[in-house]
Amino acid sequence: MAAFKEEQVMFLTRFISSVVLVVLSLFTIFAGGYFLGAVLLFLALTAYRELSKACKLEEDKTGLLGIIGYTGIIAYYVLMVFVENRIYLFLALITILVAFMFVYVFSFPKYKAEQIMCSFFCVAYAPVMLSFIYMVRSLPYGIYTVWMIFISSWICDTCAYVVGMLFGKHKLAPVLSPKKSIEGALGGVAGSALVGAVYGYFVVEPAISGQQVTWIFLLISMVGAVISQVGDLAASAIKRNHDIKDYGKLIPGHGGVMDRFDSVIFTAPMIYFLAVLLIRV
Repeated sequence: MAAFKEEQVMFLTRFISSVVLVVLSLFTIFAGGYFLGAVLLFLALTAYRELSKACKLEEDKTGLLGIIGYTGIIAYYVLMVFVENRIYLFLALITILVAFMFVYVFSFPKYKAEQIMCSFFCVAYAPVMLSFIYMVRSLPYGIYTVWMIFISSWICDTCAYVVGMLFGKHKLAPVLSPKKSIEGALGGVAGSALVGAVYGYFVVEPAISGQQVTWIFLLISMVGAVISQVGDLAASAIKRNHDIKDYGKLIPGHGGVMDRFDSVIFTAPMIYFLAVLLIRV
């Protein structure tokens, strides 16, 4: 009985958190601009902290790796928001890597190569990939395209869960995530594709003259759904490797930024490049 009540409380907590997240996401995406950039910077810094903690990088007593990581992420986001030429973002990434290598070389043998590689990974994985939400929003028709990031991840997750519960028989990744099924994965892709196509036909096509974008949004949501499931499993694999249950406690009932945005992290860059390639300006 106590366990049942605990499950009810957890479900209610997750539901309320989900509603709040959706409302905040809607407001933030519609606002765009500096506000969206600031929110994404906060999420990026939080995700970097969660990953660094999972990888035990906070054990660095000098804090040099953390200083480079946090400073580099802030610089990257400042360039993204205030400088239109995206080549400077690549310059920022290379500079961050060089800074890590500088510390590695001139303090040798204080740090192991694995620590340096993991530090750069923690910058590139969540913080950089999350920045593509801002880049998609900044594209022509970005106010429409940006929602595909969430449709292809959160809709896919919901549909995969429902289809998996009803029809799931064959395990997708039995060791990593025993509850996920191939049937659920296919249901997630199908559900995401359907919602993406409906959204494209009824919302986007009337707003974009001279283009039939329904098939484009169907394709984007299908590819995004596949990628989102890889992102979900990748974040779970990292947790398994480091024997942790959640990355953080920022979001009640969900865990940290990495726990809730694990699939979005992967879909955002893919949606950006597909939108650039397929949608005519």
